[in-house]
Amino acid sequence: MALYKIYESGKYEISSLLVTVTEGYERVSMHGIRKALVEMQAKALGLALEVVFIPKDSTNGEYESRMQAALTKYRQTGVKAAAFGDIFLQDVRNYRLENLAKVEMNAVFPLWKRNTSELANEFINLGFKAIVTCVDTQFLSREFCGREFDRDFLSELPDNVDPCGENGEFHTFVSTGPIFDKDIDYGKGEVVLRENRFCYCDLI
Repeated sequence: MALYKIYESGKYEISSLLVTVTEGYERVSMHGIRKALVEMQAKALGLALEVVFIPKDSTNGEYESRMQAALTKYRQTGVKAAAFGDIFLQDVRNYRLENLAKVEMNAVFPLWKRNTSELANEFINLGFKAIVTCVDTQFLSREFCGREFDRDFLSELPDNVDPCGENGEFHTFVSTGPIFDKDIDYGKGEVVLRENRFCYCDLI
């Protein structure tokens, strides 16, 4: 949705998508998505993809160092800002601003302060499709893992769970939508519980 809103604004030229992937696992941190699927997303979006590899159990310092190196490279080519899909977590916004300032870049938050219920429904109305790939079982039961992000899913969420999962209650993989050239073809694999807390649905 952040990318969609950037296109809609007509204010920016997008240089690349950026994603962090855990070394040795070849998966997106927290989302559990295979790198190959993210590469398919980027291709369907017609955009370059910058993969920043981070160590397993990475410290904040390691994460920040590797991100800074990647962003510095883009800053040197004239890129002036990085965009994020954050909606209302002020501490996360501040963290991003502080780190971008170190490489003299600005931040763009296309979804900031949007009503998350309205945003979730707009996502569906626009024709985007997503699957829930990770659930924090402190907020949601494992039965929500592997489900389609649709109106039935939203209607069954407990009152304490944000419709966009903004507090980390769940994470998703988007497979199609109005900005994709083609749908991402995938299958659902095993559902596993890790750290006795996070439930993951493997996408193949």
